[in-house]
Amino acid sequence: MLTEVRVPMHTIKGHSVRLECHYNMEGEALYSVKWYKDGREFYRYVPRDDPPGSVFPQPGIFVDLLNSTSDQVVLDTIDLSSSGKYRCEVSAEAPSFQTVSDHGEMLVVVLPEEDPYITGGKPRYQIGDVVRVNCTSGRSKPAVHLTWYINGEAADGALVKQYEPVVSGPDKLETSILGLEFRVKPKHFKRGDMKLKCLATISTVYWKSNEESVEGEKIQKAPMLESRRAVSSDTRADRVQAASSDALANKYSSGLNFTCRLLAGLWLLAAVALNAT
Repeated sequence: MLTEVRVPMHTIKGHSVRLECHYNMEGEALYSVKWYKDGREFYRYVPRDDPPGSVFPQPGIFVDLLNSTSDQVVLDTIDLSSSGKYRCEVSAEAPSFQTVSDHGEMLVVVLPEEDPYITGGKPRYQIGDVVRVNCTSGRSKPAVHLTWYINGEAADGALVKQYEPVVSGPDKLETSILGLEFRVKPKHFKRGDMKLKCLATISTVYWKSNEESVEGEKIQKAPMLESRRAVSSDTRADRVQAASSDALANKYSSGLNFTCRLLAGLWLLAAVALNAT
């Protein structure tokens, strides 16, 4: 007889919500449709009553009677106390008085007023530096789920540090903090840049991110200095070069000796000729 009960899993605080209850009486007459929150009745629809709809007040429940019918009930301006288990119960008229029910859970969400933000980062990093940053969400209910990404890829679990949410205010809203720490390697730079992104989500109702792009510091190489110390070498090229130098030196030395002997002979002849005169 009851075909479907639709209760949204997540609803934003301050919004309206529609709860649906679909059924097939299979030829029987409808006696009543009743709605319960956490076991307490808050709305009843009886076709033979005038008016057919009735409301039973309870915290966090504000029924819009004008838009509520036998197969749906509309709740206005829901708040945190509206979270809970909602059950629809459908009953048939006599003689069967058959009654069936089904339920769904609803969680009211308080969205963060601020987008996630990143702290602790530097504008430049070198290979070997340690990146140590935090991502912090705005206050929300429930706590925001944070995820770190490095160059578009989810960071390894070993690199992240999960902190306990910080609870504050009369509504006990929660602030999420997620740390990221790793040593910079060449793979972390794509075209000289490294992108760090923090994604904040609450189910399918909230999806915000913050991304920072940091540069890889360009390391200046020290100028090459000429060494004044002799360095031993034993390559074939070095041996050939050394042999060529020795041969040239020997050739030069032989030529010099011949020249010296020739000059000495000429000087001796000149001396003899001078004495003869």
